[in-house]
Amino acid sequence: MRTLKYKLWLCLFLLIPFVGQAQQTSYFLHTISKGQSLYSIAAMYNVTTEEIIRLNPGSEKVIKAGESLKIPQAQTSSQQRFHTIQPGETLYRLTQTYQISAEKICEANPGLTANNFRAGQVIVIPENNKEENVVAQTEPQAPATVSQQSKSGLQTNFQDMHKVKRRETIFSICKEYGITRQELIDANPELKTQPLKKGKFLRIPFPKVPGQPGMVQKLENEKPTKQPSNMELFNETSSNSKKKQRLDKVKVAVILPFMLDNGSSNEQKRMVEYYEGFLMAVDSLKQEGYSFEIHTYDSKGSTASIQGILTKPEMKEMNLIIGPVHSNHTKVVAAFARKHEIRMIIPFSSKDNEVFNNPYIYQINTPQSYLYSEVYDHFIRCFRNNVNILFVDTQDGNMEKTDFIKGLKMELDAQHMPYKNLTISAGQTTPLKEAVSTTQENLFIPTSGSNIALIKLLPYLKQLALESPECSIHMFGYPEWQTYTTDHIADFYAFDTYFYGSFYTNNLSVAVADFQHAFRKWYGKTIMNTYPKYAILGFDTGYYFLKGLSMYGNNLEENLSKIKVSPIQTSFKFERVNNWGGFINKKVFFVHFTKQHELIKMDFDK
Repeated sequence: MRTLKYKLWLCLFLLIPFVGQAQQTSYFLHTISKGQSLYSIAAMYNVTTEEIIRLNPGSEKVIKAGESLKIPQAQTSSQQRFHTIQPGETLYRLTQTYQISAEKICEANPGLTANNFRAGQVIVIPENNKEENVVAQTEPQAPATVSQQSKSGLQTNFQDMHKVKRRETIFSICKEYGITRQELIDANPELKTQPLKKGKFLRIPFPKVPGQPGMVQKLENEKPTKQPSNMELFNETSSNSKKKQRLDKVKVAVILPFMLDNGSSNEQKRMVEYYEGFLMAVDSLKQEGYSFEIHTYDSKGSTASIQGILTKPEMKEMNLIIGPVHSNHTKVVAAFARKHEIRMIIPFSSKDNEVFNNPYIYQINTPQSYLYSEVYDHFIRCFRNNVNILFVDTQDGNMEKTDFIKGLKMELDAQHMPYKNLTISAGQTTPLKEAVSTTQENLFIPTSGSNIALIKLLPYLKQLALESPECSIHMFGYPEWQTYTTDHIADFYAFDTYFYGSFYTNNLSVAVADFQHAFRKWYGKTIMNTYPKYAILGFDTGYYFLKGLSMYGNNLEENLSKIKVSPIQTSFKFERVNNWGGFINKKVFFVHFTKQHELIKMDFDK
C-alpha cells in the first residue's frame, strides 16, 4: 500500500510542470497607438478586455501610447493568427515561417506596405491553405546536401529564388536549374492556377536523387539562396492585382430604415433627409460628367428585410454600400461586403466593431477614444503657452464627459501643463476670483457638455468679468455647444469661446445658405434643426465617396489624400485602424468665436 501511494505521489509530482505549462497562455505583443482603448484593442483581436487585463495587470486603470500589451493568441495553427514583426524579420521570412505566400499575407493585410513593414507592427497571418503552402522555415538556411521533406510533402530547402524574366517559360526555367516541371510546380503550387508573369519570384528546389524518393542532391557550384527584398515582394503582389483604375459607372446601394410603411417618426425623417441630401450630391457630380447607378432599399426594422435585400442579384455588383443603421443589421451587411469585396460606409454610429476587422468598412463618426486623442493633440498645440487652465464642476449632475476630462488631464500632466479644479456654488464667485490669473489667459472648461452646465457657468463668468476686468477670460467646450448657439451666441463671442467637433454647420456661411436654398427648391421644405444636419451629412458623404470612386475606382484607398472636396459640414481624414481592418474618420477641428465677432473653423491638418 505504501509503495502504491509513493507511486501515485511521484506521478502527481511529475505531472505538475506539464499542468503548469498547459495553463500558460500563448500571446503576442501589441504596441498601443494614440487613440486606442482597451475596448478597441480587444475588438480588433477578437478577445475580451478581461483576457487582456488577465495578461496585463493594471491595464484596466490606464494604458499609454507606445507601451506594449500581451494579447492572447489562438492555439490552433490552421486558423487565422496574429504576428508581431520582429527586428530584422522580412516578408520573405514570414512566408517561410508560416508556409504561406507573400500574396496571401498582403491580401490579408491591405494596410501593410514595404514602407511600414517594421518591427512592432502586428499583422494577420491568414488561415493556411495546404494546396498553396510554401515551405516552413523559421530561419533562412543555406542549401543542404540532403533535406527532409515537410509534412505537406514539399522540400524544406531551396537552391535559389528565381525572378521570372521576360519571355521565360516553365520549360526554360526547369532546364536552367536541372529540375523537372513537376518539381518546380510542387515547390510553387500557385503555378497550377496562375500564369507565369515577369517579375514573379519562384522557389527553385533541389533536384531529387534518382531512385531515392524524398532525397535531394547537392548541385555543383551551388550558390547561397537569394532572398527577395520586401520592396520586390510587395511590388510583385501589387503587379498581380487585378484592380481596375477607373469605373465607367459607380454602382451604389443605399440601405437605410426609411420605415415608409410605419408612418412618421424622428428616425424616419432623419433617414429620408439624409437620402435627399445624398441625391443632391449625385446630381452635382452628374453635372460634372460622372455616371452612377443608385439602388435604394428600405431596411425597415428586421434582419429578415436585410437578408432579403442581400439576396437580390444586383447586390453582388455594387461598388459601394451606404448603411444600414442598426448594429445587428450592420454585422450582416458587413459580412456580405467583405465576401464580395464591396466598400461599405457606416454613416452614423461610432460604436460598431466591424471596422476593426473588415478592410472594406469606412466609419464616418470617429470612435470616442480616437476622437478624444485627436482633440487632446490639437488642444496642446493651441493652448501650450501662457494659459491658465481651469476645470469647472457646475454640479449639474451630468457625467457624460468624465472620460474626456480624465484623458485631457492625463495629457496635460504628461506635457507638464498645470491646471486647476474648481467647483462653483450658488452666488459664490470667490473660488473663481482666487483661481484666475492677471498675467495669463484664463481658459474655463466645464466638466459637463450640457446646456444646464453652460447656463450655470455663464453668470459667474460675467460677474468675474465685471469685478476683474484686467483678467482675460476664455471658454472651451464640446460639440453639443453648436446646438446652443442661438441661445448663447453673444456670450460665445464675449468669452472668446472654442469647442471641438468633427462636423459643424455655420448657418452664416455662403455654402450653407446656398445648400439650404437648393434643398428648399428641390423638396419644398427646410432642413431640420438637428445635430448634425442630416441632409448636409448625406450630401458631404455622397459627394466625397462618389467623386473618389469615379476618379480612382478600385484604387481609392491609395488615393484618399488626393480627393479634393470642400465639405459643407463634415470633413474627412480616413486612416486604417490596423493593417487588416477598415478606416475611421479622424478629422477634428476647433470652432472659435472671437471677441471681434469672427467665426473661425480651425483646421489643424492644413
